[in-house]
Amino acid sequence: MTVPIGGIPLADHAAVFAALADAGFTDVWSSEVNGSDAFTPLTLASIWSPTLQLGTAITPVYTRGPGLLAMTAAALAETAPGRFRLGIGASSPVVSGDWNAAVFEKPFARSRDMLRFLRTALAGEVVDQEFETFAVRRFRLERPPATPPTIHLAALRPGMLRLAAAEADGVIMNWLAASDVPAALAETKGAGAGFETVARIFVCPTADAAYARNAARRMIAAYLSVPAYAEFHRWLGRGPALQAMWTAWAAGDRKGALAAIPDEVVDDLVVHGSPAECRAKVQAYQDAGVAVPVQALIPTPDLQAGGLKGLTNLFTELGPPR
Repeated sequence: MTVPIGGIPLADHAAVFAALADAGFTDVWSSEVNGSDAFTPLTLASIWSPTLQLGTAITPVYTRGPGLLAMTAAALAETAPGRFRLGIGASSPVVSGDWNAAVFEKPFARSRDMLRFLRTALAGEVVDQEFETFAVRRFRLERPPATPPTIHLAALRPGMLRLAAAEADGVIMNWLAASDVPAALAETKGAGAGFETVARIFVCPTADAAYARNAARRMIAAYLSVPAYAEFHRWLGRGPALQAMWTAWAAGDRKGALAAIPDEVVDDLVVHGSPAECRAKVQAYQDAGVAVPVQALIPTPDLQAGGLKGLTNLFTELGPPR
């Protein structure tokens, strides 16, 4: 499950983590956009629920310097030995540039360079190297973790997928349908043993299809208008279905962009329905080859009105079969 859960203060998440563990969830994963940072919720989870596995999906490679990212990851790895996966990725020009004053250039090279730096730094070795996108002079972690975290790379198209397979411990995918998974994983055939496949899956647990589709359309328009995601879906074959949305978005017609997204695209990319239906649709990702399906809840009126008790019941319904 993606944490933190909206509407619940971080200080009250001990009960959330306990409910997730009781419902059979094995992992909590954080993201880093404009809510909480990626590491604080996982640090709390590491102490409050010591059985849960932890992961970032993702930490951008532009918003922290190499040394700071290594120190932050090392601290969480020391706090939760053997339970932490560090997911990194390019993120987007908005998150990295508009909101964090970074220069969003050469995302493939920056991701590759940060991956290579982190691999060496988290092993406790001295890094004194000129990478293509940055240079590091004689950096060594003062507190290298006894068990370094595995490093997962966010990837969409073939180049980044192949880089993940060649140099990372796993891949993190996002904004794809269960039917898209085989095409993506075909690019990771060269991965070694133990390579882990993670997918973030947006889940709107409501039988009100109109509500779910309206909520999903707003997210799809915002994300899939980002150039990297647009090219990803062209590669997957959705270019014709999404072209009207892209045209309206580029013209500044936000309402028109939302209206132009076909229902079938929404239903492919966002899981919705009753909790039982959602669980079955998430299972389809596993059946297609995803080892770790990470649900990300989209708020619904029932979810917001139900409080912690309602959320606990929902976790039980969405969690793995007992």
